[in-house]
Amino acid sequence: MTQHTAENAVWLTRDAYDRLAAELEHLKGPARAEISQRIADAREEGDLRENGGYHAAREEQSKTEARILQLQDMLSRAQVGETPDDNGVVEAGMEVTVKFDSDSTTETFLLGAREVLSADNSDDLRVYSPQSPLGGAILGKRPGDVATYSAPNGKAVTVEVVDAKPFVA
Repeated sequence: MTQHTAENAVWLTRDAYDRLAAELEHLKGPARAEISQRIADAREEGDLRENGGYHAAREEQSKTEARILQLQDMLSRAQVGETPDDNGVVEAGMEVTVKFDSDSTTETFLLGAREVLSADNSDDLRVYSPQSPLGGAILGKRPGDVATYSAPNGKAVTVEVVDAKPFVA
């Protein structure tokens, strides 16, 4: 069994936590029952080898069960909290702007979990986990601080924290 620590915690607002908990309950209840019924109905049609409805329902069942496991894990590791203090220190729940040393471009993102985003802002803001290489490198930093992390291709990437403010959904 995995021990949950601050390092693998998922920061969520109360609203995001409640939204995910409601999704989990729906998936475990009505959604599971509906898919099970569709599988049973498709079985009654006969030969399962050429039954597209059966195979589609089984695939949907697999995806639903995977999402249930993902939500259970995330909610068990959730660190539900209010918006962090506006003290400039990079932590989960902050909207952070960094400048990449290699080309002086900036990027603004949420340091947290994608599930914190509402439908209104889900396409506008990138999300990095505090456990990601970039997220881990800038945790605890303040504007003006520089951090270096290893990119997936193995190259060292240096960034400067430009701004860190509490994320507001």
